[in-house]
Amino acid sequence: MERVKRAAAKAKASTKASPVLPSKADAGAERRAFEGINRRKQDPAMAKRVEADIATAREALAVEREKASHRIAQALGLQQPEEAALAGVVTTGGTRRWVPVLFVSSSMPVETLRTYAGQLERVGGVMAFRGMPGGMRQVAPMAKLSAAILRRDPGCEGPACAMRDVQLIVDPLVFRQHGVTQVPALAMVPGDPTLPYCERNEASPRAAHMVLGDAALSGLLEEYGRLGGKEEVRDALAQLAGR
Repeated sequence: MERVKRAAAKAKASTKASPVLPSKADAGAERRAFEGINRRKQDPAMAKRVEADIATAREALAVEREKASHRIAQALGLQQPEEAALAGVVTTGGTRRWVPVLFVSSSMPVETLRTYAGQLERVGGVMAFRGMPGGMRQVAPMAKLSAAILRRDPGCEGPACAMRDVQLIVDPLVFRQHGVTQVPALAMVPGDPTLPYCERNEASPRAAHMVLGDAALSGLLEEYGRLGGKEEVRDALAQLAGR
C-alpha cells in the first residue's frame, strides 16, 4: 500500500511540473516577428528563378496535353499526318496565306460533310464546327462523327484506316468573330485559324467576306472572288482545277 501511495504522489508531482502553454501570445513578440518579416529583403534573382520555373512548368504542361491529345486521336483512329495538317496553314516565303474555312454543323448529312472534306483536302482547308454533338462534355459523339467524315473508306474501322488530311476544329469563337448564323458558309481567313484560344482574341484577323449557300467548294470560292476576294481564292481555285 505504501508503494502505491508513493507512485501516486510521484505521478501527481510530475503532472504539476508539466509545461503549460500560454493562453495568449506575447503581443510584443508577435509585433517583432511581423516587423522582421516586413524587413526581409526581396531577392530579385530568386524572383526571376521562380518566374522561369513557372514558365518551364507551363510549357511542360502544354507538351503533355499535346501528347495526350495525340494518343487519344490515335486510339480513336483520327490521327492525321502532321506535315499535311501544317502545310495548309503555315505561311512560307513571306507570302500572305489565306486558309479556306468552311463553317458546318453536325446536323448536316454525313455524305455532304465527307464531300466537303475531300474538296478541302485539296486546298489545305479547315472544317469548323460551332460545338460538338451531345455537348462539350461528351467527346465520343464528335470523335465518331470526325472519323466518319475523314475516313477515305467509309466502311473501314479502327486506327489503321486511311484518313483525309483535313483539320476539323470545334471553335465557337471563330463563328462569333465572323457572325456565322447559317451553314454551310465559307471564309478565307488570313493566317492560322486553328491557333489555341490563348493565342487569339476578338481582334484576331478575320475574313473580308462571307459566302453562304449549299454549293460545291469551287462554287463558294468563285462567289468569294466575285465579292472582291480574287487574290484570296486564286491559289485554292488553282488547286481545285489541278493546275
